[in-house]
Amino acid sequence: MKALLSIKPEFAFQIFAGNKKFEYRRKIFKQPVDSIVVYVSSPISMVLGEFEVDDLLFDNLDELWSKTKGASGISEEFFYQYFDNKKHGYAIKIGKV
Repeated sequence: MKALLSIKPEFAFQIFAGNKKFEYRRKIFKQPVDSIVVYVSSPISMVLGEFEVDDLLFDNLDELWSKTKGASGISEEFFYQYFDNKKHGYAIKIGKV
């Protein structure tokens, strides 16, 4: 099954350049997903492409950051700000783009 995700331009471009290997989410799909169609949010406002889901990680924030930081494409500060008031989070491991 495919899912459509809205991703900010700076992160979407990093994904398609191969620099960002994980996409973080506070909540995740209700059904199993094997590929993601990427909609780039404003000001681009268009579908940029698609990637396969290589893996889906769920963990407490410290463990999630530890496992993914090397290919996160974001700073540790941004990571913790994004997950503010959450104890756990999801990381979608990006497969074939």
